[in-house]
Amino acid sequence: MAPELHTQYAFTITAHIADVTSAGEIGHGVRRIIPITGGEVRGEKVNGKVLALGADFQIIRPDELIELEAKYAFETDDGAVVYVENKGIRFGPVELLQKLKRGEVVDPKLIYFRTVPKFETGHEKYRWLMQHIFVASAARHADRVVIDVFLVL
Repeated sequence: MAPELHTQYAFTITAHIADVTSAGEIGHGVRRIIPITGGEVRGEKVNGKVLALGADFQIIRPDELIELEAKYAFETDDGAVVYVENKGIRFGPVELLQKLKRGEVVDPKLIYFRTVPKFETGHEKYRWLMQHIFVASAARHADRVVIDVFLVL
């Protein structure tokens, strides 16, 4: 029998975001691009700032399921640069998703927003980020996305 899976909280990424740019309907949904403008990373073993480069590339499918693929980087307080590729989905009642699109407040517990972040870095102290699988639970706010990252054990 394979080992049981468990998760352990690792850190939180708060990514500040700018206004949405839309490429329009692409045949299987609406392509949106949301620039990532900064933010912070806070946890027991990782602390730093989200760099003002990268974006979240989304497709809003006709059933309102949102496919997310964010690519960005953060720099730790001790100078390591970590590249992040974070794929996931966001889904919930249509009326609540419409409120989020308008920048209105929605209780994050009412929206299913889960991701699988992948990290890359050449810094020895943070190589463990590349040697494990992570999952995350996220919440979208008008000006930021808050991502609680969990290590899969």
